[in-house]
Amino acid sequence: MQLEIIGWFNIAVAVLGRFWSVWITMAVWLAFSIRFRKHLGLYGDLFRTGVGLSGVVICLFWLSTAIFAPIVAPFDPISQIAALKGALPGTIVPDGSGVYYFGGDTLARDVFSRMVYGSRIVMSIAPSATAFALIAGIGLGLPAGYYGGRVDSILSFFVNLLLAFPVILLFYLLVTPDVRELSFDNWFSEATGIGVSISRSFAAVIFLIPIVFFLTLFHTRYKSRPERYYLLIGATILIGAWIYAGVIFDADPVGVMHVSANYLNIFVGVVLGSSPSVFRIVRGLVMDIKTRDYIAAAQTRGESAWYIMIWEILPNARGPLIVDACLRVGYTTILLGTLGYFGLGVPPDSPDWGTAIKDASRLLRAYIHPALPPAIALMSFVLGLNLLADALREESLKD
Repeated sequence: MQLEIIGWFNIAVAVLGRFWSVWITMAVWLAFSIRFRKHLGLYGDLFRTGVGLSGVVICLFWLSTAIFAPIVAPFDPISQIAALKGALPGTIVPDGSGVYYFGGDTLARDVFSRMVYGSRIVMSIAPSATAFALIAGIGLGLPAGYYGGRVDSILSFFVNLLLAFPVILLFYLLVTPDVRELSFDNWFSEATGIGVSISRSFAAVIFLIPIVFFLTLFHTRYKSRPERYYLLIGATILIGAWIYAGVIFDADPVGVMHVSANYLNIFVGVVLGSSPSVFRIVRGLVMDIKTRDYIAAAQTRGESAWYIMIWEILPNARGPLIVDACLRVGYTTILLGTLGYFGLGVPPDSPDWGTAIKDASRLLRAYIHPALPPAIALMSFVLGLNLLADALREESLKD
């Protein structure tokens, strides 16, 4: 059967049109940001330079694409049309229901739709995993740098143990199906038939860290202001318990909070692999900042150690940490692509960019078009994060 194909110009116009919701969102957001940039602090300063503006535009594009993926993508990312296996870009579906703008892959799925939905996986894992790694690293790095001595030695010892463990082996243990099914039966009785996987056991500890961190944050700041203290503490416990129950025990009463085992494995691996580096950065910053005069003034006022660490030292270390966070999200994106390419962690039919590149590699001898969209998407997002980090570094040095 002869398939109809539209030209490259029509493909470009049609693809740009598919992103209409993204263009509108970006226009509104950028207009608002530029109009009020003087009141937006460090974020507003990014619009002073072309590097910062470029980084914001690229990252905002992929964030908007992830949000509006069902509108942008013309097909379901896992749906197959047998006649379009390895189809060329611009191939019209035989029944006239649409066009494979970037062609079809080895399983006759739309490459464009899979690229669009792949952004959702990156945006749902990379920033959140990086945020947890930052909180874990900050929570351990603050007391290590501030107290020093035995506290520093103990915390550094455990972090060095984790750093000494090969990262690749760590990810392999967490995302390999045969290993991740191992369970700790002592968590639940054998009669229930429920076990806890290795990664979920780590997650049970990891997801406690932000709850404890925010409880400490609000306690040190608002303990003398009951009207805010009880509200913030109660909200933290309520929201934290809801997320914890949904993620760890899959027991969300409203059925909203759920994380599949595959993505939880990757999430835990990223946090365990990234938090030791954050710990070292925070520890070094704290050891430097704690010698400043305003820290001595806070100690003279009788402020508690945790108040000084969270409300005096941490805000003055935000510049390097924000830059590191941007770079770390980029590293995590590359890691997700690598795991997907080797088929570790993610489901086989996942539309993530790494899996898409792996599937397309089977066609490379005959066609290259299925591999280009996910590869360019991954490269452009990481580039945007690097540009953003460079601009943030320059602006933070001016503070």
